[in-house]
Amino acid sequence: MGLLAFLKTQFVVHLLIGFVFVVSGLIINSIQLCTLVLWPVNKQLYRRLNCRLAYSLWSQLVMLLEWWSCTECTLFTDQATVGHFGKEHVVIILNHNFEIDFLCGWTMCERFGVLGSSKVLAKRELLYVPLIGWTWYFLEIVFCKRKWEEDRDAVIKGLRRLADYPEYVWFLLYCEGTRFTEKKHRVSMEVAASKGLPVLKYHLLPRTKGFTTAVQCLRGTVAAVYDVTLNFRGNKNPSLLGILYGKKYEADMCVRRFPLEEIPLDEKEAAQWLHKLYQEKDALQEVYNQKGVFPGEQFRPARRPWTLLNFLLWATLLLSPLFSFVLGVFASGSPLLILTFLGFVGAASFGVRRLIGVTEIEKGSSYGNQEFKKKE
Repeated sequence: MGLLAFLKTQFVVHLLIGFVFVVSGLIINSIQLCTLVLWPVNKQLYRRLNCRLAYSLWSQLVMLLEWWSCTECTLFTDQATVGHFGKEHVVIILNHNFEIDFLCGWTMCERFGVLGSSKVLAKRELLYVPLIGWTWYFLEIVFCKRKWEEDRDAVIKGLRRLADYPEYVWFLLYCEGTRFTEKKHRVSMEVAASKGLPVLKYHLLPRTKGFTTAVQCLRGTVAAVYDVTLNFRGNKNPSLLGILYGKKYEADMCVRRFPLEEIPLDEKEAAQWLHKLYQEKDALQEVYNQKGVFPGEQFRPARRPWTLLNFLLWATLLLSPLFSFVLGVFASGSPLLILTFLGFVGAASFGVRRLIGVTEIEKGSSYGNQEFKKKE
């Protein structure tokens, strides 16, 4: 085992990476708070600044995927579709089967220059997650309680606010509403059968309200819908902890572009279009499981150095004073000071582990276990 491979397995190194992420995130959130004074004066300047501040935080996670674990991401699509990447506002539909599906999406956003301005329709509970939710608040992320009667007005208002966004937006929708589990899939397919819809093998029944509302509100702004179907070679089920330990994965993403004009204006017809799309996604997953690849040309966009340079800058700024402080604590010889410091380290490690836990499937919400039985 080489030195770098050894370091990737060490808890102390993980703790230092977590320290850089958390402290830099708090600094970034504080700066974002100060930028609020710009909103009534120059809204577009506020947005551009917050896109770059968010990039400085999110790119640290992308750095772990690209440079720490050296995970490779391959696109299966066509040259015409690739030519549009990073040059238009789009809605992205992504299957929600893996703990790091969002990170693979962010990697593609980074490589095509839209990481800072990427958006998502997120569950409201995430608003209160330190760093993640706070950064999203300043980015005008659309939050929902996943109760359409309560969400409708807030979602429509949030989507329409993006009409004059100054940077290209990739707006992510997890139409399944929650991560795939066997239990949720079983309940979901019971609902599909009761509604006369085709059974899906690899996906949950898509929830159509968010999609049809997004398409209606963003017409005239969004140029296309990108359907992205993600899987991992070797039947791997990667985790953020695995990435932190330096495990290398190979992600494959089949990307299809649908101009917005092809999606029906009528809400019912748009919902039917989405159900048909998920039947096609299911067929793509079946092909992948049989052949080990998606159909289409293969593209592997080169990783850029900015994520690594950004992390190294923050690490230099934050770890130097940390090491000086730690040396001072142990040099003092005070048992109380040393014990207090060790207690702080324990609390910090617990906090970092909790942040990672947000991505874990087994700790995900129960949404979908029974909610499919309720009318959308």
